[in-house]
Amino acid sequence: MKNEAFYTNLYAWYAENHRVLPWRETDDAYCIWISEIILQQTRVMQGMEYYLRFIDRFPTVSDLAQATEDEVLRLWQGLGYYSRARNLYKGALFIAAERTRLGQPDWFPATYDDLRRIPGVGDYTAGAIASFAYDLAYPALDGNVYRVLSRLYDEETPFDTTAGKHLFRNLAVELLDSSHPRLFNSSIMELGALTCTPTSPDCESCPLRFACLGYAHHTAELLPVRKARPAVRDRYFIYTIYLCGNQTLIHQRTGKDIWQHLWEFPLEEVDHLDKADFVHQLSHQKIHARFDIKKVSELPPIPQTHAVLLSELDDYALSRLTLRALEKISGSVSRVLF
Repeated sequence: MKNEAFYTNLYAWYAENHRVLPWRETDDAYCIWISEIILQQTRVMQGMEYYLRFIDRFPTVSDLAQATEDEVLRLWQGLGYYSRARNLYKGALFIAAERTRLGQPDWFPATYDDLRRIPGVGDYTAGAIASFAYDLAYPALDGNVYRVLSRLYDEETPFDTTAGKHLFRNLAVELLDSSHPRLFNSSIMELGALTCTPTSPDCESCPLRFACLGYAHHTAELLPVRKARPAVRDRYFIYTIYLCGNQTLIHQRTGKDIWQHLWEFPLEEVDHLDKADFVHQLSHQKIHARFDIKKVSELPPIPQTHAVLLSELDDYALSRLTLRALEKISGSVSRVLF
């Protein structure tokens, strides 16, 4: 499989078909790090808006380190998987601390091992930054690459198991063009995104069709294989929007649960709801939620809540569910107030 025609075909296809994306037009490791974190669990077109906003607001890692976590979460609002935003912030603080320790104000991790030390940076992200920013010979294994590899090798091992990750990493290392790692990783990822798609792959126009065992064995659409997913857990939330003049109450979520450090209205979790205003699907949880609006003459003294002006809600990082509710019930809130 690893021969001159393989790489020649792949690179010619990439030159003709690749999308122009801002993080591909730079070798700035900071910008590439931001893009890689944003694009985890996020489609490119959705992630583009957030990437541009982040780079505009925090053009350097020093700018990010000087922000507050709330500012970062606020900018991330609506993108989901908020642990990514918290890790970005922790990563910026880590890099700032290392700069101080080393006495090097412009230092940024430039080796695979140093990149792995950044909070939230695992093997894939470290490999991606190492290859895209520094052209180092490390594989970049995202979902697109797992899919391409599983089809090229007709490999049925679930890629999201410990054994599968080890196997596919070895395949990626074996296939990597160590003379052009940045070009190779970009090309194979783009092939997965545009041609070797999850459903209805365009095998007839694939530049690697001649080398693909999945195509030869008619198994491409059956791959890759995932491990069995855990059952989705149903949870039932009742939120109360207290309205006192132009004020309301919110609280910040704490503990190791969904939406950690985000803000929401006072919440009661119950065992069941006969009727929900919203059903919000997360990766392994389905949230059934109701939002009750209560006009009061005085805000109740609920522990760990914070009184804010309704006009100030935009200043807080809110969960996507809360944002959806506010969009839908803003008219109802106005009617209660006026």
